[in-house]
Amino acid sequence: MTRIAELELITHIADLGSLTAAAKALDWSPAAASAALKRFEAEWGVAVFVRSTRSLRLSAEGERLMPHVRQALHAMGEARAAAQPHRQALRGELQISMPSDLGRHVLLPWLETFQQRHPQLALRLHLADHNTDLMRVPVDIAIRYGVPTDSLQVALPLMPENHRVLVASPAYLARHGTPTRAQDLMKHEALRFMLGGEVPKVWRLQIDSEWVDVPVRGSRSANDGEVVKRWALAGLGVAHKSWLDVSAELAAGQLVRVNPAWRGEPAPLHLVLPGRRQITPAARALRDWLQQQLLALTASVRA
Repeated sequence: MTRIAELELITHIADLGSLTAAAKALDWSPAAASAALKRFEAEWGVAVFVRSTRSLRLSAEGERLMPHVRQALHAMGEARAAAQPHRQALRGELQISMPSDLGRHVLLPWLETFQQRHPQLALRLHLADHNTDLMRVPVDIAIRYGVPTDSLQVALPLMPENHRVLVASPAYLARHGTPTRAQDLMKHEALRFMLGGEVPKVWRLQIDSEWVDVPVRGSRSANDGEVVKRWALAGLGVAHKSWLDVSAELAAGQLVRVNPAWRGEPAPLHLVLPGRRQITPAARALRDWLQQQLLALTASVRA
């Protein structure tokens, strides 16, 4: 019988293009992930992926199957969320740190619904575009892009397949043209996000299956991700943003991918805790809820 864990594995492989990467994101061993994939394909009588020496890609049958897999996972998540309030009442307080743009425009409505489902749980939100020191600042949870370098911290995957994309407004590209070569970016105004006070001089992009550091320049930079997005929406240049941050604007046509064949660097989203003792029922419930919403968002965009 097919298990939910196998469906989650299939979607992660499809999104990441790698069985090893999917296994790591789900905290599986590569051997266990390989066995689960083989079991799924044998049970369903279909080769979901076409294998090459470097990656896996969906087969024609897999392309037809994936929307149904994602829909099934979303339905199970909704059922789990509906039953959860009857299993336990979450109490206490959660102090949550998150990036400003992601927090305001993506996470905030989801957190509001989560709190309505758990009215005895208080949420304290800290929005900032720097990595809060969980050992010094009274924060229980940090929602962050990337994987923490501190080995004592626990990073629970929320959306491991998230990545950055080059975006601009249709009006900007109509005035300045769409770059077709990496070196063309030097002719455009780069709207740059500063992390740690440093203005990036290059953007790392995957072009023709190779990762390259592309030099960029521009007169606008900010340490606030929302400001960078506002500049892009105003038609002032090209931004290198997390897909999650601009998914709504892309869907509405307010922003467009500058070159859809180019892929920005990975920006996996994690729920980070100071240690395993902080993996409380409330933290687990929040992780599960956010995963469900992110899965639904991804499915709706790809449908």
